[in-house]
Amino acid sequence: MKSRNFEAPLIIVTGAAGMIGSCVVKRLNELGHTHLILVDDLDTTDKWKNLLGKTFLDIIPSSELFSFLEGREKEIRAFIHLGACSDTLEKNGAFLMDNNYRYTVRLAEYALQNNHRFIYASSAATYGDGKKGFSDDHSVLQELTPLNLYGFSKHLFDLWAQKQGVLDKLVGLKYFNVFGPNENHKAHMASMVYKMYPLVRDTGMLRLFQSSEPSLFKDGESSRDFIYVKDAVQLTCEFLDNDFGGIFNIGSGHPTTWNALAEAVFYALKKPLNIEYIPMPEDLKKQYQNYTCAEMTKLIKVRKKTETTSICEYSVKEGVVDYIQNYLAKDARW
Repeated sequence: MKSRNFEAPLIIVTGAAGMIGSCVVKRLNELGHTHLILVDDLDTTDKWKNLLGKTFLDIIPSSELFSFLEGREKEIRAFIHLGACSDTLEKNGAFLMDNNYRYTVRLAEYALQNNHRFIYASSAATYGDGKKGFSDDHSVLQELTPLNLYGFSKHLFDLWAQKQGVLDKLVGLKYFNVFGPNENHKAHMASMVYKMYPLVRDTGMLRLFQSSEPSLFKDGESSRDFIYVKDAVQLTCEFLDNDFGGIFNIGSGHPTTWNALAEAVFYALKKPLNIEYIPMPEDLKKQYQNYTCAEMTKLIKVRKKTETTSICEYSVKEGVVDYIQNYLAKDARW
């Protein structure tokens, strides 16, 4: 039995109190969408603070979503499915398979059966060590070899969608290194900007690892594809208003070195640059990625942008400054 009736059409956002999820809700509100059903397990965390000031109809736990959906097939416009265990260190394979893979399969089947738009979070972790590149071309999907169970759980769903012949009817987003407001609850999975901020603020210095491959990279010169969360959710929400399908990378398309990221943090805090390089642990060297960079040609093409036009509104430095000065320094959410 339905507990409440809602005015259609509804947009269902799972993982809605998380970092990207809550920022998606913020962006949807800015776009005029308020008929939102949020799905998340608040438990005893402070994730609820990410939802302050946002407009939505209800929030329900993930375990109750499918009972909520019964009989509401005609009320729903779209799913933005961001709910998952995103801990790359999680070792419980059974939990990850149920939470990240089977739950997503079940939700996707419901959406496909009822012709609902289905946008879901895949992950750049599916690319593994990057030796096979970072292309979102479907033809190389089966060649990818994730390095951890989290990446494997995400990769399995991508493969399921491809095998079922429905990949082009869904939208899978491979988020790269997203940083920005609303990640206060993420503990060890928080971005390096979040972790660098109190160190620079309180001590005026940072320690970065020495290069694991000094013949190829100088200290602090290995790089990642960082993208500010405001850009990531803008790109995400655009898929509500188009009919493109398939897997798309969500990154900046430009590598940023650890040195450059650190310099942006010092700049945002108006402190002189002070970096010390320390040896990298031997166990970390064996699995360390010295370079990631999303291939963005596919998304640029569907957005009708030229390859010389940045896909992001914020550069990494601009994102770091906005994040630190307007959110971290004020203990504020977006």
